[in-house]
Amino acid sequence: MGGVILRCTAKVLALLDLRPVADVEPGDDDFYANLLWIERRKCLILTHAATMFPVFVPDVRKADVTPFGPWVGDQLQAALADEMLDPGVLGDLDPRDTVVARTASRRTLGFMNDMAKTVEWSIISHGGLASCDVRRLNRSLRRHLHTRDGGYATAMDLVGERDGGVGPFPRRT
Repeated sequence: MGGVILRCTAKVLALLDLRPVADVEPGDDDFYANLLWIERRKCLILTHAATMFPVFVPDVRKADVTPFGPWVGDQLQAALADEMLDPGVLGDLDPRDTVVARTASRRTLGFMNDMAKTVEWSIISHGGLASCDVRRLNRSLRRHLHTRDGGYATAMDLVGERDGGVGPFPRRT
């Protein structure tokens, strides 16, 4: 199956009135979407399953993210461009071929919950959502060290490995 597979939490499905497709086999290039409430504002975190490459988007409105597939594609392409990465490094991001499915990985959800706490802490420490530099926060999240397959890596390390390089930082084991 080509295109983007968006694995949405129940909160995202309810917010956007989306119906997931049944029985979509999990894959490394799936993206997960989770809804956070920060300062009574809806925020989304998108995460690539294999690399844990995150995209945090604050203050979203349903009208802004509908249709969801093209909006997600735009957010992901912008994040990759911001990091000067190849647009295809995370798989086929064609929004015309988007499938919405239920979440399938507790590990990815656990990582996203940890990331949500990091986002909340960062926003509080910067004086609130209005004064937070979202670009800087996203870049920091992508360089946040986490355990992966018995070692330590950042999302940028893992994306760099897929991009034919060794990542911007040496991998710690």
